[in-house]
Amino acid sequence: MESSEHELFLSAASAWEIAIKHAIGKLKLPEPPDRFVLTRLDTLGVHQLPIEHRHALHVAMLAPHHRDPFDRMLVAQAQLEDLVLLTADSQFAQYEVSTLPA
Repeated sequence: MESSEHELFLSAASAWEIAIKHAIGKLKLPEPPDRFVLTRLDTLGVHQLPIEHRHALHVAMLAPHHRDPFDRMLVAQAQLEDLVLLTADSQFAQYEVSTLPA
């Protein structure tokens, strides 16, 4: 992951989940989520991955292995964009998607 030969992406779904968890007190951050996420994207050279209609519609094609809508979106995006997911969640292994352990 730290190699410069790999491009890194952060899904808008992950930013959305970070914002929600911070707002309800489940995620402590050193600064507001809008600054925290965007400054780290810039600093680390991470690309933004927007949610497109085709991503949202692809979720309907996924088996119901995972009930979390954010995680299902990440699977759909990884499948359609041919990306590898960095995750500690073993449920992703049930989908046809490449993963790396977090």
